[in-house]
Amino acid sequence: MPGEVAFVELGVADVTLARTFYAGLFGWSFAPGPAQDGVMISGLGVPGGLHGGDQGARPVVFFLVENMDAALTKVQTLGGSVDSTALDGDPGTQARFGRFVLCRDDQGSRFGLHQPPI
Repeated sequence: MPGEVAFVELGVADVTLARTFYAGLFGWSFAPGPAQDGVMISGLGVPGGLHGGDQGARPVVFFLVENMDAALTKVQTLGGSVDSTALDGDPGTQARFGRFVLCRDDQGSRFGLHQPPI
């Protein structure tokens, strides 16, 4: 359903250290992800990922959308902005994981949109 939490992304400085920390804290397990240093998280309750090289990053919540292009237009119409379409990845990645785009609301708060693979 549109607007549901679709994905949570944790950016960390070191993936190996983070895997040890979160596995110990929550019992999460990890599998290879779409990015070279990224992993998918199991046990989070919703789909999630962990990527490295992101010192001091905050978690990003991705909300489900049915049509990414229409949702991005609506974000901008409502006074928000699109930070990055770089997360969209190549067609092979989109086919496997769908589309992910970072945005900001009309007050500057960061969030993400996720359109699952079709």
